[in-house]
Amino acid sequence: MSLKLLAVSLAVAGLGVLTACTTPGSSPSTSTSPMPPPPAGSACNAQGAQFAIGKAPGASVVEEARQRSGSYIARVLRPGQMVTMEFNAQRLNLDLDAAGVIRKVRCG
Repeated sequence: MSLKLLAVSLAVAGLGVLTACTTPGSSPSTSTSPMPPPPAGSACNAQGAQFAIGKAPGASVVEEARQRSGSYIARVLRPGQMVTMEFNAQRLNLDLDAAGVIRKVRCG
């Protein structure tokens, strides 16, 4: 069997496996919908979220910090966690220490 034929056979077999993971009538893109664009004027101001320092990042604390900061989105960052480095003026970052407590509140 030639290398070219083997590559095509593997590609076709792979497509069969991928389509077996979906249900009839559904597409993979329907499981996750993109976030709507942020509203105008929703820039982050970390001062409003300073109350969260020293607290555990429960859902209610994170949401209150997001709202108080005026940001569109918030993310919790653990020590050593890989994150995207692009600056987003509408995002609140809550940095945790090794014990899982919020130690730093910043925008970006």
